[in-house]
Amino acid sequence: MKPLHQRLNLYTVGDEAYAFVPSGELLAAQSLTVHRATGQVVLNPPQASLPQHARRSGKPVYGILGIISLALSEYIIIITGREPKGRLSGHDIFRASDFDILPLNPNVTLPNPPHPVEAHLLALLRSHLQSGYFLFSYSWDLTRRLQAQWENYQADMDKGLWEVADDRFFWNKFLQTRFIESTGNQDLSHYILPVIYGTFDVRPIFIHGRHMQLALVQPSFPVSCWDTLLFIEHQNMTGAVRAGDDFAHKFSFVQIRGSVPFYWAEVNTVRYKPDLQVMDLPDTPDAMKLHLLEQVSIYGPQTLVNLVNHKGHEKPVKDGYERLVAQLALPDVRYQYFDFHTECKNMRWDRISLLIDKLDEDLKRQGYFHLDSSNPQSTRLQSGTVRTNCMDNLDRTNVVQATFAKHALNKQLVEAGVLTKEQGVDDFEALSKDFREIWADHADAIAKAYAGSGALKSDFTRTNKRTRKGLLEDGVKSTLRYLKNNFLDGARQDAFDLFTGAWIPRRNAASMNYLVTDSRPLVIRSAPAIASFSLFMICAGLTLPRTSDYSLVYYFFLWIMLLLASTIFMVTYGIDYVSWPRLIPLTSIIYYEGPGYRSAKHGMGIQGVNVKFLDNGVKWLNKKKKLGSDVESIPMVNKRVD
Repeated sequence: MKPLHQRLNLYTVGDEAYAFVPSGELLAAQSLTVHRATGQVVLNPPQASLPQHARRSGKPVYGILGIISLALSEYIIIITGREPKGRLSGHDIFRASDFDILPLNPNVTLPNPPHPVEAHLLALLRSHLQSGYFLFSYSWDLTRRLQAQWENYQADMDKGLWEVADDRFFWNKFLQTRFIESTGNQDLSHYILPVIYGTFDVRPIFIHGRHMQLALVQPSFPVSCWDTLLFIEHQNMTGAVRAGDDFAHKFSFVQIRGSVPFYWAEVNTVRYKPDLQVMDLPDTPDAMKLHLLEQVSIYGPQTLVNLVNHKGHEKPVKDGYERLVAQLALPDVRYQYFDFHTECKNMRWDRISLLIDKLDEDLKRQGYFHLDSSNPQSTRLQSGTVRTNCMDNLDRTNVVQATFAKHALNKQLVEAGVLTKEQGVDDFEALSKDFREIWADHADAIAKAYAGSGALKSDFTRTNKRTRKGLLEDGVKSTLRYLKNNFLDGARQDAFDLFTGAWIPRRNAASMNYLVTDSRPLVIRSAPAIASFSLFMICAGLTLPRTSDYSLVYYFFLWIMLLLASTIFMVTYGIDYVSWPRLIPLTSIIYYEGPGYRSAKHGMGIQGVNVKFLDNGVKWLNKKKKLGSDVESIPMVNKRVD
C-alpha cells in the first residue's frame, strides 16, 4: 500500500495559492499546491522551493479532508487536530478532533462571510465537523472488513489507500473529488486520506498466558457494518520483542444493521409519538430486491433478523416487511422474526439466547473469518451475515448484535485453544467487562449520531443487567431525543447532505435566500411568541410583589387561556413547528397521499386531525391517487425512541 503523508506544513502564498509541504520526511517528498483562482491541484517537483512571500501556518496539518464548493467560494477542509484511539495490528488509528476551513476566494473571510446564505452553509459545515466522529488511519483500511483486505492483499499492494477503500464508507469521497480527478497525470495517493464516520475501539486482553487484542470497527453510514476483531499473539517464551503484526490467529466477525428496506417514515408532529407513514410505491419490491441482492453479493447469504413489535404502532412496518420478503422469496435471504419486547419483558434480557438457538444453523453455516499463521491453507471464511434491525436500528439492535458478537467470540477463543468448550467470555471478568464496555461505547456513539442522545438500555450492555437507574437514564435520553428530533434535527440532516454531496449549492447566493428566511404565515410564527409571553406573565403574577389587594383571577384567566390556546394551536399545526431539512425538503413525504398506510394525520391542521381510520389504523390503504413526480426516494424521516 502506498504510504500517506502523516504531517504537513501549510503555507499561504498570498492570494495565489495554498501549499502543503510534508514535514519530517525525505527531501524527495513532493509538496502540493492548490491554486486559489482556479482550484487546480498540482503536485510539485521534488525539492521545489516556495515563493519568498509564502507565510507558514502555526498549526500542523494531519490530513486534507478535501475541497467543497459553497455559494460564494470553494473551501479546503484540513485536519489540524487528532486523537490516538488505539493501535491495531501495528497500525495507529486516529480520530480527527479539530479542523480548519480555508477559503479559495480571497474576498471571502470566515469570521464575516459576505452573504447570509454563505454564513448559513458554513455554519452547517462547522456543525458537522464538530459533532461528527471521524476516524482515519495512514496505513490501515478502516472502510473494509478484515476478510476483504486479506482476499485482495496482493492486488492492493501497489495502490493508494483511497483506491482500495469501500466507497460506501469513504465518508469524504465527495470532498476528495477534485484530488481524485487530478490523479490522471500525477500521483496524489500520498495526500488522499479516506475518513470514515463511525466508531472504533481496541482493548488488550490477557488470558491463560496469551496476549490478545479485541477490537470493534464500525463504519456507520449508509448501512452499518460491524467488524469484531480478535488478534491472538504467538506465545513468547524467549522474551524477545514482538513485531507489530506478530499474531498467531486473526479472527473477524461481521454483522450488518440497516433500516427496514422499503419506503416508510415516522413523521414528527411535535407530539411524543410521531405519525407512522408507509408508502406503497410501485417500485418498492424492486428497490428491496436490489438492496438485498447487493448485500448478498458483498457479504454472502443474508439472515434478516427483525425486532420490530408485532402489535401497536410498529405493526404495519413488521407486516409490510414480511409481506415483501415473502413476495420476493430470494434464495439466499432468510427472514427471522424475534418479538424482543415480549420475550424480554420484565428485564429478562437473557432470553435473547432464544434467538441464538433459532439461528444456530445459520450462524454455524455463515461462520467467521479465521487466519491461522501456522497454516494459511486452513483459512476459514465468513460466508454470510446477519442483518439486524429494530424500528430505528439503535437500542434493541445494539443489544442483540452484542449478543451475536459474544456468541462468535466464545467460539473463536475455543478454536484458538485459549478457552475450553466448557468456558465462555463471562467466566473471565476482565474480558467480559472490556467486551461489554466496547459495545456500550459504540452503542452510545451511533445513537448520538442517529438520534442525538446516548443509547437506551446501555446499562444492560455494560453490566449484563437491566437496572432501575438505567430506566431513569433512559427517560432522560428519550426526552433529549424528542427535543432534538423535533426541533434540531433538520439542520443536522442538512449538514449531512451538504458534506456528502447529496445537495450541491448553486454558485448564486441570492437564489438560495429561502435557506435563511422564514416563509411561514405570520399566524404560525406568532404562536410561540404568544405562548412564551403568556407564560412569562403568569410567572410574573406569581412571583412579583403585589401593589394592591385586587383579585388576580381575571389576570390569570386571560394569560392562562392565551397560553392554552397558543399551545393547542401549535400542537394542531405541529408539522409547521418541526425542524425539517431545508436543503432536500421532505414535503412529498410529510404530505404523502398515495397508497400505503398512515397511523394518523396529526399536526396537519384542523382537517388533518379529523382523519378517518380504517380498521383501527392497521390496514393497507388502497387509494389509487398518483404519487407526485418529485418523490424519488423515501428516507427515514424521524429517529424514534425504541
